[in-house]
Amino acid sequence: MESSEWVSIATPYLTPRSSGDLDAWSAEAAAKGGVGSQRLLEVSEVVPGPEVAEALGIDPGARAVVRRRLMLFDDQPVELTDSYYPLSIALGTALAEPHKIKGGAITLLGQLGYLPVKVREDVYTRQPSETERVTLGLSDHEWVLGLSRVSKTGDGRPVEVSVMAMVPWGRRLRYELSIDR
Repeated sequence: MESSEWVSIATPYLTPRSSGDLDAWSAEAAAKGGVGSQRLLEVSEVVPGPEVAEALGIDPGARAVVRRRLMLFDDQPVELTDSYYPLSIALGTALAEPHKIKGGAITLLGQLGYLPVKVREDVYTRQPSETERVTLGLSDHEWVLGLSRVSKTGDGRPVEVSVMAMVPWGRRLRYELSIDR
């Protein structure tokens, strides 16, 4: 990815896609003049860490479905994303299957009756793990930009927790909010 500033807006990633639309990442990359793709690395049942379990509203030691992906821009790794789903929502759906989901996970969640409408994001920097450093092509002194997103339905039910590690070069995250009063 070029070192010029890249402004990323979360809203498209939280909006169900219409049939035939590009996924949010492909659309964002195309707007930047490149090709966005993703590689599904793993889909499995795991015991998430305490922070993810708490955000999902599941007991410590309980299992969840995780979908691990590598995001690429013009075939260059730019982000690792792990998205977690409660078993009560994911089992028996495409969320728990090892293939891409037509329209993306948010579209499927909406079709299942779990459209996220409340979102909390935490943005931070940290040193990458060795695996992240190698996968993202970072030098020994570069950090990752981290983002944790908790998505909930209107009644407050957690339906997805995503944890992302991004290359830091030129990244800017933008939040556009509408406050209903």
